[in-house]
Amino acid sequence: MADPWQECMDYAVTLARQAGEMAREALKNEMNIMIKSSPVDLVTATDQKVEKMLISSIKEKYPSHSFIGEESVAAGEKSILTDSPTWIIDPIDGTTNFVHGFPFVAVSIEWLKCLFHCFKNFCVLRMYFGKNMQAS
Repeated sequence: MADPWQECMDYAVTLARQAGEMAREALKNEMNIMIKSSPVDLVTATDQKVEKMLISSIKEKYPSHSFIGEESVAAGEKSILTDSPTWIIDPIDGTTNFVHGFPFVAVSIEWLKCLFHCFKNFCVLRMYFGKNMQAS
């Protein structure tokens, strides 16, 4: 029997690659930087754009799934946990590094119950992913 979450993980890997490319391209342009809760808690237009792309893409393929996006929650959206499959999205994990051009950043996509995690460092072109009981 096929692993029922393998398709979701494969899709997350594909999306992380696309999101990573979006973020890499954004490094070439001037950034629109905003402050969230403090001067060291930053968000960029790229964070918001990448999160929107990830959530809309996953929602299109898996309309019954739920989402918690770092930037959506920071903007006031409630993060409500239910029994439905829930995706946790950090569009640019390491925004401060991203703003300063340091390569210690990634696109992070996770399924809440840790059946899989996909972590794409788009600056050094490395992808890490794993599933339940396997390291990434």
